[in-house]
Amino acid sequence: MLTCPTIIWRADVYGAVVGREEPDAAEPGGKRMSRKLQTENDYNYDKRKKALLDRISAYAAEDTAVAFSGGADSTLLLRLVCGAAKKTGKRVAAVTVQTRLHPAGEIREAARTAAALGAEHRVIAVDELAEAGIFDNPADRCYRCKKLLFTKIRKFSVAEGIPRILEGTNEDDMHVYRPGIRALRELGIISPLAEAGFTKAQVRRLAGEYGLAAAKKPASPCMATRFPYGARLSYEAMDRAAEGEAYLRERGFYNVRLRVHGDIARLEVDAEDFLRILAFREDVTARMKELGYRYVALDLEGFRSGSMDLPLNVS
Repeated sequence: MLTCPTIIWRADVYGAVVGREEPDAAEPGGKRMSRKLQTENDYNYDKRKKALLDRISAYAAEDTAVAFSGGADSTLLLRLVCGAAKKTGKRVAAVTVQTRLHPAGEIREAARTAAALGAEHRVIAVDELAEAGIFDNPADRCYRCKKLLFTKIRKFSVAEGIPRILEGTNEDDMHVYRPGIRALRELGIISPLAEAGFTKAQVRRLAGEYGLAAAKKPASPCMATRFPYGARLSYEAMDRAAEGEAYLRERGFYNVRLRVHGDIARLEVDAEDFLRILAFREDVTARMKELGYRYVALDLEGFRSGSMDLPLNVS
């Protein structure tokens, strides 16, 4: 069946009104994109990429510490800083925080990646529940954790004589609930990706151009995000949720969240994976009950980042 293009008008980033036709070429996520919009997107990408590389070159004029989790954002950032530092001869330290709010295997992966990129790798151990005062999962949990973690990274940098600390907040993070950004600003931490207007999609695109495996790595925020604000947190409960998510990823699901509501496991997967997870319904249910959940529910809204933030009524 032939489909007539529909003209959709919108304002571009410069305020001009441009029209685009749908459908035409494919864009990420299965949508359709016209050649005109593709050209515009490529122009914006190239412009932001240049701005990012210029900033990185300037920052690499001095010794630099990069807060490094091993995710797509921080891996791309570390790759760019290491590349620029080869020209300036300056030192790059990739600093990973060892925390039980993230899977232990990420430390080993981060160490391998840092070595491959040519950075020193340092690990700082923390206990967020005790040190950041987040046992009751307060609404400003992210702020408290970021303040703790980057205060420790700042202390390391001062001791090592490293004047600059960079981290991987991107442009998308600036438009959702991220109270931790306030802590970064208070401590003078630099966010080059956000400064250059680089979105998550653009991060993945550039990381892919550099051949970085992290380009396709799903986001993995701390396990405290799996619990409602005000819920009592424990490492045991977070470990159970992590085990449940690991089980689902082993079954081939890409975006996965196991949200915990008492004895209910609310599972979020991409909407296109609904039929597949239902085909494994009995196995999934059995595994979740082995982990201690009495009820197992599939969230019909599908995977979405920050679903636990909804009660806060933030945009």
